[in-house]
Amino acid sequence: MSKLLRVRVVLICFLVFPLQHFSTQPAAAQAAADSDGKKLVPRTPETVEKAMQAERHINLDVVATDSAGRSMPGLQQQDFTILDNNQPQKMASFAALQGPTADPPVEVILLIDLVNTGFSRVAYERQEIDRFLRQNNGQLAYPMTLVVFSDTNTDMQPQPSRDGNKMADLLSSTNSSLRIIGRSAGFYGAEERLEKSLNALDKLIAYEGPKPGRKMVIWISPGWPLLENPNVQFDAKAQQAFFNWISDFSNSLRQSRMTLYAVDPVGAGEGNMLGMFYYQSFLKGVKKPSQAGSGNLGLQVLAMRSGGRVLNSSNDLTSELNSCVADAGAYYEMSFDAAPSDKVNEYHELTVKIDKPGAKARTDAAYYGQP
Repeated sequence: MSKLLRVRVVLICFLVFPLQHFSTQPAAAQAAADSDGKKLVPRTPETVEKAMQAERHINLDVVATDSAGRSMPGLQQQDFTILDNNQPQKMASFAALQGPTADPPVEVILLIDLVNTGFSRVAYERQEIDRFLRQNNGQLAYPMTLVVFSDTNTDMQPQPSRDGNKMADLLSSTNSSLRIIGRSAGFYGAEERLEKSLNALDKLIAYEGPKPGRKMVIWISPGWPLLENPNVQFDAKAQQAFFNWISDFSNSLRQSRMTLYAVDPVGAGEGNMLGMFYYQSFLKGVKKPSQAGSGNLGLQVLAMRSGGRVLNSSNDLTSELNSCVADAGAYYEMSFDAAPSDKVNEYHELTVKIDKPGAKARTDAAYYGQP
């Protein structure tokens, strides 16, 4: 497990249509370069305090649904209660929004995973995505971005677009890269796919996170390997590394206002009933390193804990994509100011309750507080 124990250095560079390299400088060097020679502002107790206050300001995007799973617009602030470790919190802000008219509107990111998906299934997915993009005469309700994640690179559309026909043409003009890391590579091939997948997600967060507004990432894939079975045991050092990744992803997805959706049209081929629901074994919150494992970093687990969904029981990919996008139709922004934590990466369970019969809320399941 040596690769996963390294400091989180992003190994995958994004490429933009037309192919253009992102910078791979260390963060500090990149910040200095971006300053165009301007003198960097030194850290003072006041700036540090402001940064810590921003860290403790917890913003949530909440989707409310009724007992039938339909979104519920028109709710008021008094209908919601935010619980931090089961303790009610005073709401600092609240807004009820409609996705198409929000400022900025919700951005939908469609990611095609060639690393963890078989070639025949990818061919089917491309057909379904083409159909999804061309529906309604190609007029998309939300700005969308296409991302193609492969073993060798990750291609990304430079700007979001509402022109579905143009995006479909762009997709059809790109070739599906052949998988280099084969399933026959065994455990270490699975480890490499896991590492590449997490680094791709990390880089996507870094690229999309600074943009304002809410983002919905629809990751079309059966998910990356969980590396969890009775023959695999992790030592304390590995568990600490996994815990760091878990806390980082939890906080960075929330702070970037990114919600993950894991979509896998199993009817197209490789799925099995056990694999479809195995991720549910890892949905419980990880409070300390001794509870951490690679299974807690599964695509489906990260999706559910970011407030998203897992869709893996139908081969009608177009309908499943439409179901995901429907979550942007009506949602709620709310926030509260958390108290300082007693230790680094202190686990806080988040719950949003709605005072309506049968109503449920989907949002971030937790945050990891700092002292």
